[in-house]
Order: sequence, then structure tokens, then C-alpha cells
Amino acid sequence: MNRRAVCLILVSTMFSSMGLSAGERQTVRPVDHGRALVNPQMGWTMHFYSNIITNYGSKLAPSDTLDDFPGLSCAYLRVPWSFLEPEEGRFNWSLLDTPAQRWIDKGRQIALRISSTESWMRWATPQWVHEAGAKGYNFTVGKGVDPNGPYWEPDYKDPVFLDKLDRFLAAMAKRYDGNPNVAFIDIGSFGVWGEGHSSASSKLPFDFETRKVHVDLYCKHFKHTLLAISDDFAGSGEPGAHLPITDYALSKGVTLRDDSICVQPPPRSWFHAELAQAFWPKLPVVLEHEHYGSSKTRGAWGDGSLLLRSVEEYHASYMSIHWWPRILLEENREIIDKINRRMGYRLQLREASLPRQVRLGEPFTIETTWANAGVAPCYPGGFIGFAFKDDKGGIVAAFADESFDVRDLEVGPPGQAPTHTVTSRLIVAEKTYGFAPATEPGVYDLYVSVGRRDATPTIALPHDGDDGHRRCKIGTVTVLPRAD
Repeated sequence: MNRRAVCLILVSTMFSSMGLSAGERQTVRPVDHGRALVNPQMGWTMHFYSNIITNYGSKLAPSDTLDDFPGLSCAYLRVPWSFLEPEEGRFNWSLLDTPAQRWIDKGRQIALRISSTESWMRWATPQWVHEAGAKGYNFTVGKGVDPNGPYWEPDYKDPVFLDKLDRFLAAMAKRYDGNPNVAFIDIGSFGVWGEGHSSASSKLPFDFETRKVHVDLYCKHFKHTLLAISDDFAGSGEPGAHLPITDYALSKGVTLRDDSICVQPPPRSWFHAELAQAFWPKLPVVLEHEHYGSSKTRGAWGDGSLLLRSVEEYHASYMSIHWWPRILLEENREIIDKINRRMGYRLQLREASLPRQVRLGEPFTIETTWANAGVAPCYPGGFIGFAFKDDKGGIVAAFADESFDVRDLEVGPPGQAPTHTVTSRLIVAEKTYGFAPATEPGVYDLYVSVGRRDATPTIALPHDGDDGHRRCKIGTVTVLPRAD
């Protein structure tokens, strides 16, 4: 008798002595740990540059990436066009790339907005664009068009302006379109601060066609990265579930961003939750609250619960950090933790039924029941994966069940998310043409995950037992020798 046969007999004897019977199963019910998750297409966006370069990220040390802010997923960089293209064809991309790399090194992303009009500097659109013949308007904040005004707003439909903007966006897209480090890009070339209105600049009306041109320009160049349009493109106080420019943006695959949360006290804390209902089933909605200090001064912030309510009503996937970040965190930690348990998606494994033992080469099933406890679909989608690991953490067997995409999990009110049960049929070391993966009998830890079709985990789950690679341990399984 050879050595391997002796080992198999010993293993088989050991399993028999444990009293394990074929078909015996175990049921586990993992508990949601309640902590923040950092996952694709959701999270807090930190205003590193908030139009003015010296705003909110400026006092952070280069090594400080706010690792203590729970759920922070990306740095939001909002700057005027003139800062990036001070001379035609010469670009200062380092202004974006330098802070961006700090967060990218930590596995985070960035988001971008490039504005053409600001209320604090004259040439948000580069001066050389004006000198090339682009028409526009001098303005004074609060007064509107003023021949002697200190600031300048382009005529957003002027052909010279649009030609130069087209060229800039082409250069920007070459660097950032389809870049996996970029979460989304705002359509920021229209309106003061890139918000899609002129209420704090010229106060001039601009028609649908002018707004449409800017949507089309961005869609022309950014074909792979998510674009977002401010609700203020439609008018900051315009109610309605469907408005022409936002309906058009949605038809082009552009998502909604609301720049108006908690600017005014209730009942005008926000204006466009009804508008978001057409977007969130398809695309992640972005919320930006007012500068925290200003919101408190106006009495619009309250105890912070309005912010959570806005996440619920908009079914939001992203929320801004629009202030000095640690002040916001220190004064609002409880509400931030509550938002983290609801914002975006939160995939919970409610129950798993798994065999206590399986046999090499023979099929078995694992039943898992899932729920999405967030307010939004899991837009990136993913498939349930399993991994058997030995006592050294080595992967002995890996599987992905492609029969169900977690994108299809429905969302519901708090504590009422619908569940879905998946029955996965698996075989450890299945033989094909007489060959099988080299898997030895033994006792292995079983991990569950959600991710790609090749069983690579991509979605963090809210359960303890994470192996550091987004797999969660749900039990141990004994693997028996082959029957033959």
C-alpha cells in the first residue's frame, strides 16, 4: 500500500470518528457590525479644493488622508479652468494629481469639477480665452451684469468660448476618462461655481439649448467615466419630478448631483428629492450639503438629522464633506455613523446554510440569503463567491456563482429590505478529462464574498471575520477523500 493511500485511510477514519454524517448541515446568521464601508460608487467625498484653493484640504499634512473619517471614499477637487490651463495648450495637471495621489495610494478615488465662472476671481475662464475673442459679461455679485463689475462670466453659447472649452475637455478626457481612480466628474462649465445657474453672477437667463450644449460637450469626451449634472441646471427653486435639462442628461447616462442640501432652514432644506427618483434606480445620486458653518449660522443644519433624511429621500450614494473635515466629524459623529449604515448600498448576508462535510469530486450546495440594507442599488454589481482556506490562509478552492447579480437586490425602508436566497451548486476538485485541482482532504475555513465572475472580491461586507481581502469567514467544512 502506498503512502498516499495510507494517509487517505487515516483521514477517512478520523472523519468517521467525528460522527459526521452525509447531508448534515450548519446554519449561520452573520450580524451586521454597524461600521462604515468603503465600496465602489458610494461614500463621502471630501472637498479638498472647494473652488478656493485654500479651502478645506489646505491644512492637511501631505501624509494626512483622513483615515479616521469613516466611509470616506474620494477626494473632491473643484477648481477654476484657468488654474489648469493658464496658457493655451499648457496644462497644470499637477494641481489635481498631487493631492489625488495621496488618496489613490490608500485605495481611494477622486472626483472632479472644473468651473468657468467664480464669484471671487475675475478669470475662472482663462483670460486668454477672452483675449481670443470670447464674449462675456462683467458682473458684481448680487447686482448682476455690471460694466464695471470685478468679475467676468462667459457667454456660455459663444462659439470661441465653446471651441476653447472643447479643446480643454479633450485634453482632460485623455487623462481622466475611463481612469479607474476617478469616481465621477461634474459637468462644471456652466454657471457660477459650476453649479448650472447665474444667480450669484450675471443673473442672466440661459435657455435649454445652451445648457444642452454643455451636457453634449462632456458626453462627447467622457464616454466611460460617470458624469454628474447639478440640479441647479434646472433652476435652484424649480420643483418637479421631471425637468427638461435633467431628463435630457439622464437620457445621456448622466447622473444627478444636488448642490443645495441644508442651505435653507426647513421646509426648504432641499428642493429636488422628487427629481432624484428618476435617477437613483439607474445611477448613483450625489449630494452636497451647504458649507457646514454657513448652514449652522442660517439654522438649516439643526441636529444633523436632516442630512440623514436627505440621504433617505434622494436614495443617495455619495455625500460631501463640505467643511473642515475633523470639525464636521467631531460635531456630527453620531449622525455620520447613521448615514454610513444607510448611504449607498450595504449588502448583508442574513443567513447561510452549508454542509458540515463534502466529498472531493461530488456536488454539494450552499444556500445564502442576502439583503441590501442601504438606500441605493449596488450599481457595480457582483456575484457571490466562496473560498476554502487552509490553516495558513492559503486558498484551497475558489468558486463564483454567476446565477445571481447582487445589483438586482431591492432596497427598502430601514429594517425592511427584501431578501433573496441563492442556492449555489459547487464541487471541490471536479475532474475534467481525468484531471482535478490538487486538493487534499482536511478541515478548511469557508469564506464568502461578493465580486467578479472569477471570484475576486470587490465589495466589502458588513460582517466580522474579514480576511483583509473582502472575504468573510462563515464556518468550517470538512473535505472527505473521493469515494473511489
